[in-house]
Amino acid sequence: MLRSYRVLAYSLASLASVSAALADPPKPPAVSPARPKQVVLISFDAAREVSQWQRSRALAKRTGAHFTYFLSCVFLLSPETRQEYTGPGKAAGKSNVGFGASKQDVADRLEQVRLAAAEGHDIGSHACGHFDGKAWSKADWLTEFASVRRIFENAYAINGIPEPADWRDFAHHALVGFRAPYLSADKALYEALPQAGFQYDASGVSNGPTVPPTLNSTTRFALPLIPEGPKAKPVVAMDYNLYVRHSDGTEKPAMAGEFTERAYQAFRAAFDAEYNGKRLPLELGFHFTLMNGGAYWDTLDRFASEVCVRADVECISFRDYVARQRAGQAQATVGG
Repeated sequence: MLRSYRVLAYSLASLASVSAALADPPKPPAVSPARPKQVVLISFDAAREVSQWQRSRALAKRTGAHFTYFLSCVFLLSPETRQEYTGPGKAAGKSNVGFGASKQDVADRLEQVRLAAAEGHDIGSHACGHFDGKAWSKADWLTEFASVRRIFENAYAINGIPEPADWRDFAHHALVGFRAPYLSADKALYEALPQAGFQYDASGVSNGPTVPPTLNSTTRFALPLIPEGPKAKPVVAMDYNLYVRHSDGTEKPAMAGEFTERAYQAFRAAFDAEYNGKRLPLELGFHFTLMNGGAYWDTLDRFASEVCVRADVECISFRDYVARQRAGQAQATVGG
């Protein structure tokens, strides 16, 4: 009887062994789907001071970032050539932000524009005289855009500066993006932009980071509202808005350290929220003016040095973002 139990046990063990051999192989551990890189879009308005061109380009080289420079075209006119610009409804030679300081100053700025473009940065337009166009008609905007392109393409000739051989071809194709002075955008502007040859606009403000839509052939970017300060009150993610928040728009250089830390914490928290979340593009805006003792440029330096160097982060220009988006749409259309 004992032998029968042994035979039965052996048979059951053999059957278990065969069943194990015929069973499905163990499944590999689940692999999380690849996440898109976090996109950060950093831009500068007006783009006047040559030293800030140099500083921003050096930061880009250190971090691998590509920036967008929204240039006010009056800074390509010297005091002697300021009459070349007439804003809609304005007298010739008038501007809210002045003009280039001298012929040499204009020449130096043009050289920075050329160097930045050669390094992969995006040169956009911030109009010319920095006037508020909220009441302008479509015709007014088209007049301003005509001045933008004429002055940009002819800047060397207008100022009597020797012109590089490749300038005209570059200048004719360079300006594909726009940001309105004071972020003052309206229906007339959006009607004029595609007719004037612009692919994108960066004049909007949104409740938070968002994917920019393309409407009427124009991709519309928006600076997000982000939490800032002890009470986490929303503020537009731009240095000027922080300047007004922190010091009511008056200079307080003695508090630069405190303002730098506050701005950094706000930008970094906004970045972390997207990086750890949906990874929507994060836009940050700056000016070449050093406000509150340069607090916000110091913030930018620290922020970009930390995040733009990451393998899963891309600090790219608006132009590159739009080019990728449109290439993806074209591919989807062809494949579909």
